Amino acid sequence: MIFLVIILVLFIIYFRLYLYLFPKKRLTILMYHKIDREAQDELTVRVENLEKQFKYLREKNYQPLFFKEIHSVSRKKIIITFDDGYYNNYEFLPALLEKYQLKATIFISTDFIENGYHENKMMSFEDLRNLNPNYFEIALHSHLHKNFRTLNISEIEKDLITNMQILESHQINYSKILAYPYGKYAKNGENQNLLFYTLKKLGIAFAVRIGNKINFFPDKKPYELCRIDIKGGDSLQKFKLKLILGKLKLF
Repeated sequence: MIFLVIILVLFIIYFRLYLYLFPKKRLTILMYHKIDREAQDELTVRVENLEKQFKYLREKNYQPLFFKEIHSVSRKKIIITFDDGYYNNYEFLPALLEKYQLKATIFISTDFIENGYHENKMMSFEDLRNLNPNYFEIALHSHLHKNFRTLNISEIEKDLITNMQILESHQINYSKILAYPYGKYAKNGENQNLLFYTLKKLGIAFAVRIGNKINFFPDKKPYELCRIDIKGGDSLQKFKLKLILGKLKLF
């Protein structure tokens, strides 16, 4: 009996289910990449499925936020994010966000916009400027999209400065929020201290990893906010479970 109680307590703590008692402290951040009519890979969510997910968020009264609104005291706060700057985001997201009165933050790797990314069609700087600021927030995803664990602190700082300068040179309004490329960053020690010091020096307010957990917000780790990875193969039921538990390897 004691063993079962211990397991239950650990389950509640690991999946942060206690946050249901403090809904104003609960912050869910979703991570997407590509959208298309048909799934191309696990990073591509079909338009039909994305609309079902958005419809569910609206029906359940989730409160969509930009990162610049993150200190809102509303209940059921959610931030919807897309990485990289794929053109299909420009094609399909505006109509869906407007239909369901949601918002999205797009993390931009500026090298991808300038030079492309493999075989993917990316947005142009003009496309980024044309996104309706009522529904879209632009944020940072580094310039070269390199794993931060493979770079020294000087290289990271230079890359982030380039990311910001290029957006500014193209008159693109952006928030100083960072999504780590590949979700990777120094997890501890002096390298992490240097990274966080550099982010603060650059005026970056928050940084997001993957983590696949619900956030307790505000907490003392602004550069380690978790996102929940939404995959192309996720059913609506799995999506609902992720909103509650984050990512469960059992599902």
